[in-house]
Amino acid sequence: MDVLVVDGYNIIGDWDELKRLKDIDLEQARNLLIEKMAEYKAFTGYRVIIIFDAFYVPGVASKLKEYRVEIIYTKENETADERIEKLVKELKNVVNQVYVATSDYAEQRTIFGRGALRKSARELYIELIDMEAEIEKSIKQHQKEKRYSKIPLPDDILEKFEKWRRGNE
Repeated sequence: MDVLVVDGYNIIGDWDELKRLKDIDLEQARNLLIEKMAEYKAFTGYRVIIIFDAFYVPGVASKLKEYRVEIIYTKENETADERIEKLVKELKNVVNQVYVATSDYAEQRTIFGRGALRKSARELYIELIDMEAEIEKSIKQHQKEKRYSKIPLPDDILEKFEKWRRGNE
């Protein structure tokens, strides 16, 4: 199984949209990142874990699951980097390929040493843009394809059935 571990605040601090949002409302920036990572999970099938430092949210460590994405807030005296390194050590094995999304160079070197691969914030962003374009293309293609009935029916009848199916009539 492929696992993507995301350094949450590192990504928020790198992506322009999230950076601007963070200056207004940090919680909204976190929520938008979580939504984007949920889309990433749905599209790729990766297990996605987002790590947030307790620096911005002091208190006890917590682990949540939203949109089928795992969200971990570190303990007050634990950095996201430390938690990521522990996770890589726990998760990396013959079956799992672990990727860490961060632009922190020191962290990238450390996770390489533990056998994980890295995705910079920029690479992850480009991957998301490509993914959204692919989804859009797929939707447009699906909309172009005319649905055919196994029983040949006139267009006006097919249109009436479609309205019934959608609850419009």
